[in-house]
Amino acid sequence: MFHFSAPHKTAQAPEATQIPVKAMEPHPLDALTGGAFSAHTSSERTARIRDWLLCTPSVEQMQAVFKELSGKDKGAAKLLRERLDEIKRSKGQESIAAEWADKARMLLEVAKLNIADAMAWQRDAAKAGAPLSKEPLATLKGQLGDRVKVIEDLQHRVQVQREAAVLLAQRIEVLSTKSWRDAQALMEALHADVEHWQAQAHVLLNDPNWPSVEAKFPSLLDTSRTQLLVVWEAFKGALAQACAAADDATAALPPVPVWAEELRAGRGLPVEAVIKPKRPVIDPEVKAKAVTAVRQVLAGLEQEISEGHGKASAGAAGALRNVLKEYGKIIDDKLEQQAHAALAAAGELEGWQRWRADQLREELVVKAEGLLHRPEGQAMGGRKMQESLRALREQWKQTDQGGAPNHGLWKRFDDACNEAHKVVEVWLEKVKAESAEHRAQRLALIEEVNAWAADNTTALDDDWKGFNRLLHQFGDRWRDAGHVGEKVFAELQPLWKAAINAASAPLELVQKSSLVTRQAMIEEAKVLGNAPTLRIDAVKALQQRWQAEVHRVPMERRQEQKLWDAFRKPIDDAFNRKTAERQKADAALGERDRTVLDAAKALEAANLTGDAQGIRSAMNALDAALRGQAQAKAAVQVAATEVNTAVAAVESSQAVVEPVASSETKEAVEPDATAESEPAAEVMAPPKPAPKPVVAVRGDDRPGMKKTEPAPIGRGSKFGDRKDSGRDGARDKTRGPRDDKFTGRADDRSPRRDVRDGASAGWQDAPRLGDTAFRAQRDAVEHAQLALRKLAAQAHGEALTQLLAAWQQRDAGQMPSTQELGSRVTPATRNAWVKALAQAPAGDAGVALLRLEMACELPTPAEYLNARRALQLQLLTKRYDPPPAQTWGQDAATVLASGFEAGQARRLQNVLKILLKPN
Repeated sequence: MFHFSAPHKTAQAPEATQIPVKAMEPHPLDALTGGAFSAHTSSERTARIRDWLLCTPSVEQMQAVFKELSGKDKGAAKLLRERLDEIKRSKGQESIAAEWADKARMLLEVAKLNIADAMAWQRDAAKAGAPLSKEPLATLKGQLGDRVKVIEDLQHRVQVQREAAVLLAQRIEVLSTKSWRDAQALMEALHADVEHWQAQAHVLLNDPNWPSVEAKFPSLLDTSRTQLLVVWEAFKGALAQACAAADDATAALPPVPVWAEELRAGRGLPVEAVIKPKRPVIDPEVKAKAVTAVRQVLAGLEQEISEGHGKASAGAAGALRNVLKEYGKIIDDKLEQQAHAALAAAGELEGWQRWRADQLREELVVKAEGLLHRPEGQAMGGRKMQESLRALREQWKQTDQGGAPNHGLWKRFDDACNEAHKVVEVWLEKVKAESAEHRAQRLALIEEVNAWAADNTTALDDDWKGFNRLLHQFGDRWRDAGHVGEKVFAELQPLWKAAINAASAPLELVQKSSLVTRQAMIEEAKVLGNAPTLRIDAVKALQQRWQAEVHRVPMERRQEQKLWDAFRKPIDDAFNRKTAERQKADAALGERDRTVLDAAKALEAANLTGDAQGIRSAMNALDAALRGQAQAKAAVQVAATEVNTAVAAVESSQAVVEPVASSETKEAVEPDATAESEPAAEVMAPPKPAPKPVVAVRGDDRPGMKKTEPAPIGRGSKFGDRKDSGRDGARDKTRGPRDDKFTGRADDRSPRRDVRDGASAGWQDAPRLGDTAFRAQRDAVEHAQLALRKLAAQAHGEALTQLLAAWQQRDAGQMPSTQELGSRVTPATRNAWVKALAQAPAGDAGVALLRLEMACELPTPAEYLNARRALQLQLLTKRYDPPPAQTWGQDAATVLASGFEAGQARRLQNVLKILLKPN
């Protein structure tokens, strides 16, 4: 092994030769281009080149910079290449522009300008690449356009003059068919129109651009002038001859037939008969064929005239003329006149078609120019503007089909449409931008759905409803993602379908499984519904399973509703069968049901009589029928007889209504001679107190379960307290302990135990009531109790009124009896009241009234509040004195012993309303 020792670096390392770093020299063109060559990035270099080009450098400089940059940065060199190409094109366009400018000046300098040459100059210059939008070609183009418009206007005016000459000739012809006196009256106006026409024609001939019009227009104007002057001269000569013949009977008649006939009739000469040549006899078949041919061509011409087709009407008029040449001698006069009228109309339409077309073009130009000059707030949107422009251009095409083109109006119309189309372009750009944005949103949504589907292959916490809700939210977002074109939508729709199907695949699998489960539950429901005995517990359990499945897995609403209908149908049918069987059983009434129904009807009849005794008797009979006693039928018959007797008594005479007394308190009749002598008391003697009826409430009351002794008199029980419970918690010894299990039916239609006659009574096997009988007896008892309460309230009010009347008149004989006053008034209290009324008025009733108001806790009038507070303080100091609630009878006697006063009577009446109210 050789030992290699590392030499000491510090001692033996040779000194490194330091190479001087050469400083980066700037590019010679860097300062010229504003630092483009020293820029670090291509974008920065491009920006500096763009800024340098704004300083308009020379061509040599740009070429030098382009030569250096073309190999280093092609992006920055592209700007220089485009600018150099533009300069090269501009130099070429300058020479082209000079060439076409010379041609335009030559056209403008010639005396006779051909419109076709002017239009060809603009077309050929554009094809050659001449800059028509730059000077001087822009000015020369405008000058040529203006001169073409002037020439076209001259040609248009020639046409107008020609038609005006035709109209003047027609007016003259129409005047020749009227009276010569009418023609004489219109002579001056017609002469002025002819002179005006000649002046306008002279102006046209003297126009500087007249040599430039087409060759046919000067001949048209000369022909129209010649024809008009010939007709005018003939008309003037005929009218002058007619005037002379009218003044001189020997003068010759004018050549106008109508005027000659009029003058001949004025001279008294016979009218010359017009002899028409006889038509030769023609075969009917030939005549029919001729008439058919003429009518067919005539109908086509009339249709073209009505639609305003000038070119088509000319062809149809030529066809009609040919037919008339062939069959003119065969058809009748009427059809011939109709054909000639159509030919005249076609000639007018052919002559006026150009000017009607110009009128329509003028209207279209006005509409096109008005698209951008609408009232404030009524500007058109992009789509509406686009539709309007399309409609206007379509109408212009249709107008061009009916007449010769008008280049001047077309230029105005096209410029207006192009100006208005800028609004459409702005709208289209906006729509394009929105469509791109909406496309991006939809693509982002598709990506989001794909990502969500990858992360959610199953529902979180088995919440498939939330899973379905999220899918619906994705669908709503797709529908609200904005409008895109049909092509873009056709491109995106398959992507969206694939994404949403992939996302909903787990839910669809669960729905298929749930569908199988629900079908099985439907079959189970059918089995339960078809069973002889309907098991309610099994039905409830099955319904709970169905609801749990529905809440767990959502399905399409319509399919879920169909499944639910199929599930509930067998169960509903089973319940309907059970209800029908129950109704059928209830319809077959037994002997006890008929007895209860008869007793209930008797009780309803007694309720209508208003007789308290009859109502109680009917209630007793119904109670007997409910308890199923052997004498139930006899009791019902007796109750019915009593009701009939009571009804007859009510109808025959006015009976005094007996006040209702409490069935739980028995009172002796007052042995007062005055009270016993009243006929009402003798007639309506108090009956034996009947047992208190119990309202038959289904499910918790049993009429037989009554206590043998009345409840002890004490404070009123609260709502819901047991009537048989006292402070010591005593219960009926005949009932079992509280913890006994009661498994029987809790209504009054099952066998029950009656302890009315004693605790030793046994069970009575009364049959179960039907639904009809049970409802009838329950309603009858409720109505009876309501009627008894109304009668008791009525009797209470009458007794109170009679008591106040006795106090006012100081007549003790008018004092109501103890029974009429109610159970709250004892015989001793009534005797004290009678004694107070028998004496002369004495004493003050103020303190007594205050005690009475305190006893029933009624408010005291405002003027007696201080006295009531003082009395309350006195009562607090008298601890062992009886309270006002116990001495209200003596206080009422004190008030009756005093003098009658209306205010005190009202206070006493308010107090006694409460104190005399039965328990």
